[in-house]
Amino acid sequence: MPFHLQNIKSVSLKDVVWLARPQQYFKNFFVFLPAFFAFKLHDPETFRNAGEAFLVFSLAASAIYIFNDWKDRHDDRKHPDKCLRPIASGRVGSGQGLLFMLFFLLGAGGAAFCFIPAVLPFIAAYVLLNIAYSVKLKHHPIIDVALIALGFVLRLFAGAEVTGVALSHWIIVMTFLLALFLAFAKRREDVIILLQTNQQTRKVVDGYSLQFLDASMVMTASIVILAYILWSISPEVTSRLSNSNVYLTAVFVILGILRYMQIALVEQKGGNPTRVLLKDTFLQLVLAGWTGIFVWILYLK
Repeated sequence: MPFHLQNIKSVSLKDVVWLARPQQYFKNFFVFLPAFFAFKLHDPETFRNAGEAFLVFSLAASAIYIFNDWKDRHDDRKHPDKCLRPIASGRVGSGQGLLFMLFFLLGAGGAAFCFIPAVLPFIAAYVLLNIAYSVKLKHHPIIDVALIALGFVLRLFAGAEVTGVALSHWIIVMTFLLALFLAFAKRREDVIILLQTNQQTRKVVDGYSLQFLDASMVMTASIVILAYILWSISPEVTSRLSNSNVYLTAVFVILGILRYMQIALVEQKGGNPTRVLLKDTFLQLVLAGWTGIFVWILYLK
């Protein structure tokens, strides 16, 4: 069926927002982390540069989400939740979806070129990485979750570049492993759906089992906690902050990871980290406590 531009008028604003996934923009706050830990967020120029990078990554992420919805529309129709997505459900046509994707992609490129050119290489790498993931690489076990985690690391490098901050190897390692932990939780939900409904929502689930994913989550969570504690007591951190009590913030990290593991392994609802965070009061309090203590240590004390 030919695609006509006037058909765009039939798409509701609610479906456009659903396509764009603004609730997922939370992930792009990782671009602020390098400046946050370097005590530079209070600097107006630094904050503005990080904010512009956040905007560019958000627009690019929306383009990628739409592309992925378009690419997975047939498989999504088999998923109990994803079948409701605008393209999978048919409320937005395939051609319309691609047009919206192009709109957000051009918006990201234009914003980067006009406001923060230093982020362009990272956005290009992010888009290419995710297109390769959507088209081919997400069907390969281990590689798929590693690429998801790499996307978070790219945000870190972009944030460091636009704010002129040197990245700590500790932050890189912890970010990669935490993202890997969350990606394993997503795959676990896919395996659960397969076992409960006999519907294979992703081809890659053939390469996973509950035992493997449970062990992988425990392993990555343990390393994240250990790395965080070692970072918090390292001479580099304690001398830079002039504070030897940073290790106390590890309590929030441990509680947050344990709660997420409870949600994923016991309640079996850990497949969507953003949704979990937005709905779980315990995790919100943990994040608020961790952030509050760091704001006090870094900026108020």
